[in-house]
Amino acid sequence: MEQSLAPSTGYLLSVAGAAVLILLVLIMKLRVHAFASLVLVSLLTAMATGIPLDKIVPSMLSGFGGTLASVALLVGLGAMIGKILEKSGGAKVLADTLIRVLGEKKAPLALGIASLLFALPIFFDAGLMVMLPVILSVGKRLGGSILLYAMPATGAFSVMHVFLPPHPGPVAAASVLGANIGLMVIVGLCIALPTWYLSSYLFGLWAGRKWEFKVPELFADTSDDDIKVTPPGFSTVMGILLTPVLLIFLNTGIATLRASGVLPDSQILDFLTVLGQTPVALLITLMVCLAVFGRDFSMKVLESFCDKALGPVCSVVLVTGAGGMFGGILRRSGIGDALASTLSDLGIPVICAAFIIAACLRVAQGSATVALSTTAALIAPVLASAGYSQIELCTIVIAVAAGSVVMSHFNDSGFWLFKGLYGLDEKTTLKTWTVLETLIGTIGFAFAAAIYLIA
Repeated sequence: MEQSLAPSTGYLLSVAGAAVLILLVLIMKLRVHAFASLVLVSLLTAMATGIPLDKIVPSMLSGFGGTLASVALLVGLGAMIGKILEKSGGAKVLADTLIRVLGEKKAPLALGIASLLFALPIFFDAGLMVMLPVILSVGKRLGGSILLYAMPATGAFSVMHVFLPPHPGPVAAASVLGANIGLMVIVGLCIALPTWYLSSYLFGLWAGRKWEFKVPELFADTSDDDIKVTPPGFSTVMGILLTPVLLIFLNTGIATLRASGVLPDSQILDFLTVLGQTPVALLITLMVCLAVFGRDFSMKVLESFCDKALGPVCSVVLVTGAGGMFGGILRRSGIGDALASTLSDLGIPVICAAFIIAACLRVAQGSATVALSTTAALIAPVLASAGYSQIELCTIVIAVAAGSVVMSHFNDSGFWLFKGLYGLDEKTTLKTWTVLETLIGTIGFAFAAAIYLIA
């Protein structure tokens, strides 16, 4: 039975702060494994915030399962594709081509630019898994910290996912606030590109020189190095990498044209949109890999590659799911709703209020989607009656999106995904990933505010 008296906002925020502090102590001081720590703190938080006892475990499982549903398939399929590309020499071919064209010193820039292009139609998780073997191959080839190559590339996917349609965040906010999608693309590009350069490329170069982390074990296995194979051509590798990008772009294009009334409903289009769903697109890409490299390896060897790829990512998937569990408990507790109701009455310019509300909701409960959609709903009535121009509406949408990504920490599944894929510890992830996401949000907001004042 639900409680008749809801906890106060101050109490809920205190519980959230205490939960994060306990996680820091358990993981970084006492060295308790992150998976166990997140499950324990999720349970304690649920009890402390008054979630009914019979709803605690279902709420934990819901957050865990919801995150696994979106992450496990992508990580598992992406890891198998990456392992095959690595063992076939395909990732090395692409890395060597990038280095030969732009030079070793500009390899981080080359990876960042390639990721920006890949990120136009493809979502963050899927894009990162597609580029991961290339990032790690360049790191192995050139040496130095993997952060030097990982942060410009990963930051590129994050920036495009935050600021540009057809990614779901800016599209959802634009639809709620009445911003023009076409203009959003132009304004988003003007903000995303300099934001990436400052937050991801320059900060990535600095972080890569400061913290030394070698290529993680995901692609460091040498047990099959005695298998001789002729490396594939550059066009073959690019064709494989572009397969999921084109399929997902097809899905996005059909959905956009349908929403605008250009395309009618039909079973053929329904079938094509299924092919463009991210898990299906990656599955098709894996089948293409098996078909292409089945000429060089036996199916038994390819099966062993896939099997060895899954072992190292199991920890990544489980910890990421536990992070989703923690965020789900924070949302179920009502912390985000309590904070939103308090912040909605701030007497400050709407673009600043949009950023602050989204940022506070993001920090409190972890989900960028919840932070973005809640903030958009809160400020929509204000915008509807004020007569803002389309440029101003676009910058407000970007302010909301920017606030929804700052301060990624233990309650965000992306934090654990970045940590696990690049083999970092929690402390370094806070110093790199958390700072990177905060820079993307704050720098993007600064550019949006500047355009808003000029418009």
